[in-house]
Amino acid sequence: MHITLYTDYSLRVMIYLALNSGERATIRDMAGAYDISRNHLTKVVHQLQLGGYLETVRGPSGGVVLARAPDEINIGAVVRAMEPDLNLVSCFKDESQCVITPHCRLRSMMGEALQAFMATLDQYTLADITEHHTRGLIRVLGLDAAAPS
Repeated sequence: MHITLYTDYSLRVMIYLALNSGERATIRDMAGAYDISRNHLTKVVHQLQLGGYLETVRGPSGGVVLARAPDEINIGAVVRAMEPDLNLVSCFKDESQCVITPHCRLRSMMGEALQAFMATLDQYTLADITEHHTRGLIRVLGLDAAAPS
């Protein structure tokens, strides 16, 4: 199983926002913290907002916040929403051209593996990711420097 960078960035955005104490963050802040492209994050934030995971505010004092509490955001659901294609092998697709598909067990085995993978992710929320090692995550992402003294 391979998760795309798009989904990876989606999870990173949500981790950042969960650690940001409900304060608005900018795409620039998050891109800087992770050293990744602002253009990529703009697309990710837009899709997360369309999916109901984020709220965005435009303008000089605008930014991005989580639309729900971290314990209400299921990681498996986020991965499903952000991954364009969870077809592990070509025979998952209806238009498969593989001649052995009707007689091969690969499709069922890979399907079982995908179900197990997603079932594991379904057991976790965003809060599970951010509740331990919070200080370390906050420090690494530079969120401690932004906090008022």
